[in-house]
Amino acid sequence: MKKGLVIDREAQMIGVYLFEDGKTYRGIPRKKVLKKTKIYAGDYVLGEVVDQNSFAIEDLEERKNFLVRPPVANVDKVLVVMSIKMPEFDNFLLDNLLVVYEHLNADPVIVFNKIDLLDQREIKELEKWEKLYKDAGYDVLKVSVQKNTGFEELKKYLEGAICVLAGPSGVGKSSILSKLIGIQLETREVSEKTERGRHTTTGVRLFPFGKGSFIGDTPGFSSVDALYFMDKKEVRLYFREFLRYRCKFPDCTHTREPECRVKEAVSAGEISCERYRNYLRIIREDMSIAEEICQ
Repeated sequence: MKKGLVIDREAQMIGVYLFEDGKTYRGIPRKKVLKKTKIYAGDYVLGEVVDQNSFAIEDLEERKNFLVRPPVANVDKVLVVMSIKMPEFDNFLLDNLLVVYEHLNADPVIVFNKIDLLDQREIKELEKWEKLYKDAGYDVLKVSVQKNTGFEELKKYLEGAICVLAGPSGVGKSSILSKLIGIQLETREVSEKTERGRHTTTGVRLFPFGKGSFIGDTPGFSSVDALYFMDKKEVRLYFREFLRYRCKFPDCTHTREPECRVKEAVSAGEISCERYRNYLRIIREDMSIAEEICQ
C-alpha cells in the first residue's frame, strides 16, 4: 500500500497528498476505516490509487498527538508567534501556551515577529526575553514579514515537519503563513470571546512548503488557560527548566515543600523569576512564595 498525508479536511472532503508523486488525490475511506475513527488533517493514511484523482484509504497510522484547535493530527512543531510591541509582549500568555502544547506532545517554538519595528530599547528587551527562553530550553527565532527577514532560516528549521501557528491576535500569524507558503491568504484571526480555549470543528488545510514541510491554515489558540487542559499538579512537568532538578519529594510542587531544588535554583538565578512567578500564577498559588526567593 502507498502512504499519504491528509492535507485537506472539510466536511466530507478529504485531500490526500501522496509522497510518492507529490500529487493530491480525493481520499475515499473504506467503511472499516470510518468505523474505527474520524479522519483529520495530519493523519498518515495507507491505501491505493483508484484512478488519476482518487485514493482509497484502507488504514490510518497511529497518531502521535491530536490538537483540538485547530483539529490537526501528528503536529511536530507549533510556532508560538509573539511580538514585543503591536501587540505588547505578554510572557504570561506565552508560558500558558508553552505548557499547553508541551502537554499535547507538540514541540512549541517561539517566533518573534515585527522585529523591524523595534527601537534600541525594545531590541534590548527582545534580547532579554530571547536569552531567558533559550536558557529555559526553547528554540527562539526572529522574523519580519515586512522586511522579509528570517524566513529562510525558519523554513530550514521546519524541514520535514507538520506545523501550526498559535499566539495572540495581531502578531501576524496569517502573514507569516502567507510568507512561508508563497500564497496570500485571507486573514483569519481566532475569536477571543473566551480565555479558556474552546473546541472547534472548522475544516483545516495543510499547505506544503520548503522541503517536505506542511503548515496549517488555521491559527491555534490566541488565548488560553492551561488548567483547562490539565490538573494544576501536572503544570510543573511542562516547565522544561524545572525538569533539570531533583527535589527531595518526587511529587514536589515547587511551592512550600522543604528541600525544593527548583526554588533553590530560582534563588540562585539558574531559573528566571519571571518564569517561576508565571508558574505560580498558572497554578493559582500564593505569589508571596516568589517574593521570598526572588531578590
